Amino acid sequence: MVALSFVVLVGAAIVTCLFMAWVLGANSNSPPFAPAIGANAISTMQAAFVIGLLAAAGALMQGGSISETVGADLIDGVTITPLAATAGLLTAATFMAIGIYTRYPIPAAFATTGAMVGVGLSLGGDPAMATYQRLGTFWLLVPFMSGGLAYATAVTLRRDDIPESVGVPLLAGIVGAIVANIRLGVIPDPTADQGSLASFVSRQLGGGPPLVAGADLGTVLVTIAFGALAFYWVRKRVLVDVDGGIRSFLLVLGGIVAFSSGGSQVGLATGPLENLFRIELGLPGITLLALGAAGILAGAWMGAPRLLQATSREYAQLGVRRSIAALVPGFIIAQLAIALGIPISLNNIILSGVIGGGLAAGSAGVSRRKIGFTITFWLLTLGSSIVVGYGVYQLFEAVIGG
Repeated sequence: MVALSFVVLVGAAIVTCLFMAWVLGANSNSPPFAPAIGANAISTMQAAFVIGLLAAAGALMQGGSISETVGADLIDGVTITPLAATAGLLTAATFMAIGIYTRYPIPAAFATTGAMVGVGLSLGGDPAMATYQRLGTFWLLVPFMSGGLAYATAVTLRRDDIPESVGVPLLAGIVGAIVANIRLGVIPDPTADQGSLASFVSRQLGGGPPLVAGADLGTVLVTIAFGALAFYWVRKRVLVDVDGGIRSFLLVLGGIVAFSSGGSQVGLATGPLENLFRIELGLPGITLLALGAAGILAGAWMGAPRLLQATSREYAQLGVRRSIAALVPGFIIAQLAIALGIPISLNNIILSGVIGGGLAAGSAGVSRRKIGFTITFWLLTLGSSIVVGYGVYQLFEAVIGG
């Protein structure tokens, strides 16, 4: 017979997971559609509705790798108990709530990672130094990758010798080629848990001789075909109406980034419950991801409109081209992080992209003081969440028991 205390702990952990997912849906998935709203390509309520659906879909199809990292790879020697998961999620959600209330830039990835490291150490676990090195290296590279890609994108869009009927469709072609190769849980693959559209179509057509990095000729040809179709679609719309075509691309790009955001963010809410759901309850991983997706969907529908209205005004000042320059790196880096199983904060990527795109115009558009303050606050969030997570679990254990 299952002990009542265990049932209560499981219920508390699930409620805390849903709350964390709600906060992520309300706040972390808004940036992708803010530029489209600022460009009057979609209304605020329509954007909130679409964001919820796309982010939830991304959570279901791509959230597994991040969830496993947060739930199992941040600490060695111990498994995360329901009480520890509740303590970690409550700590991270509280940090996020404080950020919302005070409007300080608290990144969800830093708060959750720090909180789970703290509760893991409080459980008696050992630091997973190899994981920390991998995460730290990626996080340090994010501003340079995002800013550099945004700078290159903005320079391309601003060049006089590259007409917009070529530059914008070229970016669309690159995005289309990447979309063809992102891993999705709904696509079967004989060698992996998730498959890509390019590899799936290639197998249906008979594949081809192996080429570079395990890709076959068929996958390469399908990738090129997807990129060419995206190039053709956007170019056709730009030739009819330049501004309208660019807004259409911005809208589709926002949807793709929102989908990627769901895949990269849901693991921050579901990761702490990995051991509980998969080992102790014996449930499939998709059940946990569905729980997180439901929370993200509710958060986007209920909480995103207000934030969208605020952020869209900022993006309206950036303009559609600079917004594209910020979102393209956001999509690429988010997908890279998902593939590597690294928790990230999309807001950090977008901010770096905005700065990089601004440098292409001769001014970053963000003061050095604000940049320095933001970075300092990120580091403080990571360090303090470790301490608070450790203390919260110790308090829970003393009052409730492990």
